[in-house]
Order: sequence, then C-alpha cells, then structure tokens
Amino acid sequence: MYLLYVIKPIFESAKVEAHAQFAITEPQKVLSTGVDELQEVAYSITQQGTINFYQLVDSSRYKAGAKIHSQQLVADGEKLVQLVNVGQEQKLLLDSAGNVQLIAPNFTSNFDSGERVIIPSVRYPLGEAFLPVEENNVALKKLSFAMDDEKAIFVGFTQDNRLIKTSFIAEDDFSYDTEFEAEYEEIDYSAKYVDDILVTPDLAMVFIREADQVAVYSLDEESELKATIIPQLAQNKSSPNHITSMALLSGGSSILLGDDNGQVSQWFEVASKEGREFKNIRQFKVSDKEPITAIYTEQFRKSFYTETPSGEMGMFYTTSEADLWRGQLHQGNARAFAIAPRADGLVIFSEQELSIFSVENEHPEVTWQALWQEVWYEGYPEPEFIWQSTSGSDDFEAKFSLVPISFGTIKAAMYAMMFAVPIALTAAIYTAYFMTPGLRRKVKPTIELMEALPTVILGFLAGLWLAPIIEIYLPAIFLLLIFIPTSVFITAFAWHKLPRAYKTLIPETWAPIILIPAILLAGISAFALSPVLELYAFGGDIRQFITNDLDISFDQRNALVVGIAMGFAVIPTIFSMAEDAIFSVPKHLTSGSLALGATQWQTLVKVVLLTASPGIFSAVMMGLGRAVGETMIVLMATGNTPILDWSIFQGMRTLAANIAVEMPESEVGSSHYRILFLAAFVLFVFTFVFNTLAEFIRQRLREKYSSL
Repeated sequence: MYLLYVIKPIFESAKVEAHAQFAITEPQKVLSTGVDELQEVAYSITQQGTINFYQLVDSSRYKAGAKIHSQQLVADGEKLVQLVNVGQEQKLLLDSAGNVQLIAPNFTSNFDSGERVIIPSVRYPLGEAFLPVEENNVALKKLSFAMDDEKAIFVGFTQDNRLIKTSFIAEDDFSYDTEFEAEYEEIDYSAKYVDDILVTPDLAMVFIREADQVAVYSLDEESELKATIIPQLAQNKSSPNHITSMALLSGGSSILLGDDNGQVSQWFEVASKEGREFKNIRQFKVSDKEPITAIYTEQFRKSFYTETPSGEMGMFYTTSEADLWRGQLHQGNARAFAIAPRADGLVIFSEQELSIFSVENEHPEVTWQALWQEVWYEGYPEPEFIWQSTSGSDDFEAKFSLVPISFGTIKAAMYAMMFAVPIALTAAIYTAYFMTPGLRRKVKPTIELMEALPTVILGFLAGLWLAPIIEIYLPAIFLLLIFIPTSVFITAFAWHKLPRAYKTLIPETWAPIILIPAILLAGISAFALSPVLELYAFGGDIRQFITNDLDISFDQRNALVVGIAMGFAVIPTIFSMAEDAIFSVPKHLTSGSLALGATQWQTLVKVVLLTASPGIFSAVMMGLGRAVGETMIVLMATGNTPILDWSIFQGMRTLAANIAVEMPESEVGSSHYRILFLAAFVLFVFTFVFNTLAEFIRQRLREKYSSL
C-alpha cells in the first residue's frame, strides 16, 4: 500500500486552476508578460516600450494588483515592432527606428522590518546602448537571438529583404563584461517576407519560416550557410493544411509546427542513409475546427501549451505523447501569455485583466506508454526502450523505460537458474537418496552454510576475480562443459570395472570422494588447453572472433559471470529444500517398491521424485525468487548496462540493482524517485506472481501424488 501511495501521483492528470485576477487599466497593447519564481510580482511590456511591474500578493507596502514600478525601454515617440522572448529571463526588443536592445526583468529580495520584499528592476545583459545588429543601419522586419557565455548570435530579416547573421564575440565573458566584437554575414536567402525566425539556444541552427516552408541553416562557423528545407506538412487536396505557428521545444533540438487544421507536429533531426534530416516524429490533435494561433513552450521540460482563436488552450508533453489538460482560460486571443519559471503557474494579460493560474503538472513525462512502449527520443534514429535517468548535461531528457531493467531481471534470473537448478537438484537427489548417512551428516550442513556467505563478497569476487579469468580463459569455460561430464562418466565406468578386491579397500562412505581428483584434473586440462584452442580455432583471440566474425558484443562483466556467481548463491536454497523433500519421502514407499522388484533408479524416478515433486518445485521457485530479488551480485558483476539483449556475453541491469544504485541520488518526490518506487512495485509483482504460481502448482502436485 505504501508503494502504491508513492507511485499514485505520477499517473494523476494535470490541473490548471484560477489563482488570482486583477483589473488592470492599461490603454497600451501588451506584447509580453512574465512573473518571478515565487509568483509575487508580475510584469508586462507594452507596445509603447514600457515595462510595468505589478504586486500579486498583499504586503505592508502594496495591495495585490497595484503597479509598483514602471520604466520606459525605448525613446519617446518610438514603439516596439517586435519583442522576442529568449527563455524565461531575457527579452529582445526591436523598435520602429530599427534599434535593438536586450533586457532582462530582474527580481531581488530585500528584508525590511522583518518582511521580505521583492524589488523589481531591469538588467541589460549586453549593455544599455543599442546593439549594432545591422551593419548598414537598415531597419529590420524580423529578428531572433540566442547567446552563451562567449558568443551572441542575431539573425534578422531586413526591410530590403535580406537575411543577415550578426555575431557578437565577447572579449572575455558576457557574464563579466559587455565588451564584444561584431561579425557580420549575409545569408543566401531569397524572399519578400518571413513569418518566423528562431535561433536554437546552442547557437547551432536557425529556423526560418516563410508561409508553409521552413528552412534550416547551420550556424556553425565551419559550415556554409546553406538551407535544408523541412518538407511541408502533408497536403490534402480536399483539406489542405497550412502552418500557422512555430516554436522551439526546450533544448532547441525539436521544432513544433502548428497548422490551420488544429494539429501540432514535432520535428527533429534523425540519422538516415542520406545523412541527417528532419522528420515528422509525432502529432498532437488540438482542435477539430480551429487553427493553432500560438505555441508556448516550457524552458526546462518538453511540455508546451497551445492556443486557438476562441481562447481554447491545451497542455501537452511531447516525449510521452501525453494530452495533459484542455480548457479555456480567457475569451478570445490573449494579449500576452507566460509560463512561470518553475512551470507551476501561468500569467495571462487579456483586455483589461491580469490573471494568475496555478498549475499542477509535476510528472508530465510519465505515462504508461513511456514506461512500457518504445519511445522516439530526440537524436535517436528510431523508437527504442531506454533507461537513462541522469546525464552530465542540463539539456538531457530523462528516459524512464522500465522494459530494459525488467528484461535484465528476467535475464539474470534465467542464467542463474540454468546454472543452479541442475547442480542443486542432482546434488539433492544424490545426498538424500544415495549418500550414506555418515557422509550426508557432513555434506548437508556444509552446503547449507554456503547460504550464510554475504552476497556482497560473491559479487566482489565475481566482478574483480571471476570476470577477468573468464575473459582470459573463455575457451576453457566451454571445454569444462565437455571435460567435467566426460571425466565423471569415465571415472564411474572405471570404478564399475574395478575388481571387488580393490573396491573393498575404500570405505563405501568415501566412494564419491574419488570424483574430486577427476573433476580437478578435467578443470586443469581445460585451462591448459584453452590457449591452444584459442590459437588454432579462433585465430589467437576469441574476443575478436566473437566481436568481428560473429558480430556479438563482449563485455567483461556479462550474463555468464552473473549466472555462475548468482547460481552459486542460489544453489544452497534449492539444495536444502529439495533435499529435505526427497529425504522426507516415507521409507515404506521405497521399501515396498524395492520389494516388488524395482531397481533403485526405478524407485527414484517412479516413486521418490513424484512424491517429493511438490517440495522440489517449491525449492526451485524459492531459488527463482531469490535470483529475481538479488541485488549486490548483479550490481557488482553485470556492468549495469540497461540493454535488451539475450547474449550471454552482454551485461544487464536488474530492477533491484537499479533501485540500489539510483535511489540514494534521486530527489524525493521527483518523477525519478517515484518511478524507482514503481520499479520496486514491479519487482514485488514479479515475486508475488512466481510465489502464487508456485503455490498453485505445488498444491496440484500434492493432490495428484498424495495417494502414493
């Protein structure tokens, strides 16, 4: 119940609720708006170039809704032709005189008489002077911008229909000074107008939309400024679609295109035989009747909002293809719309009203499809199952597919059981049925004592000692599969042919001990012949043969190592329970069978094993449950690679190991944290299903053979 309590929030729907509304008498048209992180102060930038700040919560100084600061951003008599939102913090201003300026609304906290007060102001990241974007002072129609610590790039469309690129290169760092060198370049682009220009945040590309055609230019200094055309949206003669809006998704790798048929499509670059090209990855149906007039994207997540002419809005998440919320927050088109920096609120300026909305959308990336189906992530050539929760880059998009780690759990358990079950069951049969009581009293406690060995020791030995040995002497591992059974049969045959006079010299209790030297000799022979076999059969390097000739990847810590190490840990569990079940078969059953003329083997197969089958099956299922839930061995001996591959030479990552590795680093309450709890729940379901199935089969076996 606690697991379900923690998991439940990730599957809850998003909510948008009205938080506050204020009547604002603003005769000028509002072009842009925003809010501070704590949603205590909002601002608006008007067409006349004025920025106004409004108090959103009551304080000792101001009432909610009051204008607390105002500042003119352009010269008297001028007005803004275009305002470009650059992330959540910066605004690029283009006025009617062709002047360009970059501003950033700033909020600082101050404590006055024990009360925290937000003081708004305006910063100029590139200086208060107008920026020389156009070399010949020609006015601009459209403009876009992006910058990092060392460079700022402007791409604009001039009044004389030229597409220009201007780079400002900082002498030191834009964070410390505003001294820069300007470089001007003209892009080969022929058009009479441009609808949209978008520069990616990493300064790598620029998207230019003219009607239904989107051209992509690389801004890399080493590349020529040549266009790659994104294909038009699918045209239907009876119902043609035309692009009505365009926006960059967080990170700048994807572009969103809205059309007049109420659909938004996501495009990003995909590697193909012809090179990298933009493809239409997924679509979102927003409306059946209305066009998409605007697309607003979050700064740090892959969520976006859409708007239609009637004011209908929708909230979507691209990667999970989640339709999170639909509703109407205002009548008609909003003058300005902004998403709060923490994505937990919305600010809308309409006609004469400022509206604040609270947003509950903590886990948009989590859907059933994203967890259990293939997902096409940015930069990948095709949809895949991927678990990758962290990265060294802030642009990273978390990938939370549970399929690879669930698969790894099953794979690890399967190889462990393949190693453990034959050894444990045959050992249990021999110990309980054939071994003399004196030797059994020594062997059984010794094997059961193995179960007390800490699994972290087994994992340590497997990862640091066994894995290198298997890598160096890999042919020997396969020779052992031949040499050990052969040596056992040869020794048994020799013992059978030995004259009785010699057999009596060795006590019956110690007869099985003679197998130990034979097995040791077989093992030594296998390792001695390993280099010879590798030289003549595999060209001197079996790893190269597996990788190059068989096209199979080889990891040092792989399923073979895990199967041996974890099988060694599971053997005592299966052996102990199976041996007890076989030894507990009533003696009168075996005596009666032998008295009727059956041999020991016939009695074992037809009577003992059938009677003990419920206990034997329970032992196997208990061993399987132990293998599924094992943590330390797979953590230290698998390489922790969450991949889908049955190869015995590849590693894996299991549910238990994944929880152990990532839970200490996950943020409490985050999507990552709750999905790890979901992984624990999946692990619980696995063991519950196995145990339930085992109990059901055990009861059926008991009913079937209870009459013996």
